[in-house]
Amino acid sequence: MHEKCGVVGVALRDRAAARPLYYSLYALQHRGQESAGIVTHDGFQQHSHVEMGLVGDAFGPGDLEELNGTTGIGHVRYPTAGSVEKSCAQPFSVSFKSGSLGLSHNGNLVNADEIRQELAESGHAFTSDGDTEVIAHDLARNLLEEDLVRAVKRTMSRIHGSYALTIMHDDTVLGLRDPKGNRPLVVGELEDGYVIASESAAIDTLDGDLVRDVRPGELVVLHDDGTGFDSYQLVEAEHTAHCFFEHVYFSRPDSVIDGKLVYEVRRELGRKLWAESGVATDVVMPVPDSGRSFASGYAEAAVEDGVDTEFAEGLMKNRYVGRTFIMPTQDERERAVRLKLNPIRSTIEGKTVTIIDDSIVRGTTSTQLIDLLRDAGAEEIHVRIGAPPIVAPCYMGIDMATREELIAADREVTDVEAEIGADSLAYLSIDAITAALETDAADLCLGCVTGEYPYDIEGEARDREVTKPAVGGRAAGAED
Repeated sequence: MHEKCGVVGVALRDRAAARPLYYSLYALQHRGQESAGIVTHDGFQQHSHVEMGLVGDAFGPGDLEELNGTTGIGHVRYPTAGSVEKSCAQPFSVSFKSGSLGLSHNGNLVNADEIRQELAESGHAFTSDGDTEVIAHDLARNLLEEDLVRAVKRTMSRIHGSYALTIMHDDTVLGLRDPKGNRPLVVGELEDGYVIASESAAIDTLDGDLVRDVRPGELVVLHDDGTGFDSYQLVEAEHTAHCFFEHVYFSRPDSVIDGKLVYEVRRELGRKLWAESGVATDVVMPVPDSGRSFASGYAEAAVEDGVDTEFAEGLMKNRYVGRTFIMPTQDERERAVRLKLNPIRSTIEGKTVTIIDDSIVRGTTSTQLIDLLRDAGAEEIHVRIGAPPIVAPCYMGIDMATREELIAADREVTDVEAEIGADSLAYLSIDAITAALETDAADLCLGCVTGEYPYDIEGEARDREVTKPAVGGRAAGAED
């Protein structure tokens, strides 16, 4: 699985925004590695630099110096809607009669095609097949008739799906979270301004202080001079649909998401994993890197229960092998695992082992890891997963396999256990997830583990009553 995107926006008092945005994108690099970009505004005109590649590759010497202005937004992208090409890279920027507009988007719209068709029929020309451009065109149209807040509310009444946005209208920076709060968005205070970002780790990078999460359905407007922000609660929803996988895998462990430190949540999930399906082994070891917090909590709980076990690193990760390493043959794909992970034989040989990971998607990596550990001399290999089985795809901005590719779809746990070659396999329950997050299942998006979604997705079951916006005309209700 790969996250879709990371977004950021800043408004500073008397300092150029480009370099703080650049540092923030480095802090959010884990959320997207296909492209990176920054758009700033100097009070007179918009400046943009967007390129394919990692942050360090997308910006060369002198690029930041050309991005003038004390306000701006930034974006790192992993595409799940739209092509892998520069036309879909973000921030997406456009100039129109009412000024300039820039958008950075994390999430995925369910009804983007319907809105694109309607806008195209009314004369809008699109340069990409991404859903972010759809939002930009719709908002630009509304800005011709409404003030900024009402225009945003009108666009919100038309789009359906998951979105956390940083927006720049001329030199005003905004943050917007969808009514269900599916993707994270936080606001922070700097010594000389304010920042909106996908994760609090970006605020930490700028030596700032986390103020709070942007609430679901809330619009935050940063003051152009960096002295504060205004809040507008545009939509109230009875239930949220926070993505539980942000806590399980996507977010950095040092980030605070929806009021909870991700690292501590993962440790608690590990403790609950021990309580539900613990097995006594000589060694508890994580699959790096995302399994580390789970394994720490799991091993700690085991020791507290009197089990003589050791938390140890048994797999070393080669951080210089990219995730896009394409292997044309099965033999080469298996070799890729050895390029990325190498067992520490002294930790494994002659011992019983529990390996902890955050999830199993296709099962290929798990199978190859178990083969590696057996080759290194493990006597028993037990697999414990810090999430329920993934049985359905994600439509909300996560690049996840189809049902046909998901190893757990329509299969019993024992069948998956046999296929990956483990001595035992157990997953964490949904009840454990909700307990660790101290929330109700009705306030989470659990679609990938239940097959029921909090949005109206064609051909899929819903876990709640959902009213999908009618796109055929201009939505009413934005005048409130």
